[in-house]
Amino acid sequence: MKQDYLDVIVVGAGISGIGAGAHLNTKCPDKTYAIFEGRDNFGGTWDLFKYPGIRSDSDMHTLGFSFKPWNHKKSIASGPLIMEYLQETIEEYGLNEKIKYNHHVESANWNEADGLWEVSVTEKKSSEKFLYKSKFLYMCAGYYRYSSGYEPEFKGSENFSGQIIHPQKWPESLDYSGKNVVVIGSGATAATIVPEIAKEANLVTMLQRSPTYFVSRPDEDRIALFLKKFLPKSFVYALIRFKNVYIQQSIFKRVRAFPIRSKKFLIDQVKKELPDFDVDKHFTPSYNPWEQRMCLVPNSDFFNAIKDKSATVVTDHIESFEEKGIKLKSGEFLDADIIVTATGLVLQNFGGVTISVNNNPVNVSKTMTYKSLMYSDIPNFVNSFGYINASWTLKADLTSTYLCRLIKHMDKNEYLSACPRKPLDVDETYDWLKDFSSGYIQRSLDLHPQQGSKKPWVNYQDYIKDWIDVKFSKLEDGNLIFSKD
Repeated sequence: MKQDYLDVIVVGAGISGIGAGAHLNTKCPDKTYAIFEGRDNFGGTWDLFKYPGIRSDSDMHTLGFSFKPWNHKKSIASGPLIMEYLQETIEEYGLNEKIKYNHHVESANWNEADGLWEVSVTEKKSSEKFLYKSKFLYMCAGYYRYSSGYEPEFKGSENFSGQIIHPQKWPESLDYSGKNVVVIGSGATAATIVPEIAKEANLVTMLQRSPTYFVSRPDEDRIALFLKKFLPKSFVYALIRFKNVYIQQSIFKRVRAFPIRSKKFLIDQVKKELPDFDVDKHFTPSYNPWEQRMCLVPNSDFFNAIKDKSATVVTDHIESFEEKGIKLKSGEFLDADIIVTATGLVLQNFGGVTISVNNNPVNVSKTMTYKSLMYSDIPNFVNSFGYINASWTLKADLTSTYLCRLIKHMDKNEYLSACPRKPLDVDETYDWLKDFSSGYIQRSLDLHPQQGSKKPWVNYQDYIKDWIDVKFSKLEDGNLIFSKD
């Protein structure tokens, strides 16, 4: 088994890992590092998912990197446009030589005696195994299982004569023109697929057990487009990024503070879009706003598909799959040539990498999150986990900023390790994700770390608070324990 040393190992070449590489190149240029990617291409989510109409569900001024302006006219971007943006970032920051494709990280063990991570990697094409040692391990592997999505068992599915497709494994050759398509689910993926395939299908039916909040907004930022006419693009990008963060945070806090009033406002907006549709039944959730992510509808495309009769929504439970469609518990039957199971993701910690400390496997649910980027009792370990209520990259950017700041501080003071240690006076409260009722989150609550009752053990889900903390808080705060041994 070949062995090698790197100062930092980054796992994953998606949007977080690419951002990590750019930060390391600019802020820690003297450090050796590699980005291990188990697949054969960069991009993570944006390369994996191939379903029609794939796009961002937040604006690119906040989903984009802080250091690289998004200059395209569209602020809600398609998957291919996002891939172009990531390719540009890789080239501009010299990351091509840093990314090792088809290198699957199997496990990582912190060896306290050496003060190093021992990372086992398999090159998938040759099956050759490598053992890398590194001072830091930075996980940028996302939050869900890439191999397959969540696929519940449906009674009678073997009897269906058509195709059953999960969006995570969308066949590029799928022909849905002139066909009846049923999309099971009501989340962001379903909201994206339905209006796109409705352009060619005979009828697209979104079948949901319960409604979701839908919010329409333009796919262009008119203020940004106006300011770009006479101001530098980089300045406009920073300004619009700040504007959008402030608006997102303000709306989130207001909605959570006044749920009844906010719910009425959101439902009234849908009623204006669909005056002749049963909005109370199909677009009025039982839960309060922002207990799950809201579905973005660019330029009202989802509503327009319903208005022109190319798409519809049915709220019911499935009795069984039949040869020619789906029988519902109400007795209704939905004709289907194709069934799309947009039933969600399977959450997974660290891309499935097994983490150990001194050869003792780590149970993440027994740890406590430190600044929502490190974990108690795991040394020199940082994990990039984005926001639930805002763009993922906002937190990923801050996490990379923190890592680089930590590395330089440790070099300056000749520290070998940094490990969060939970004080005795900090009580465990609850998994911070419990506030979000999305199915894919609720199915995996036992996978996540606890949070504490006070800073820095609280996950605020607040970019502005996190930005101030990452930039200006003391690194040696009594909770992060540094060692020279």
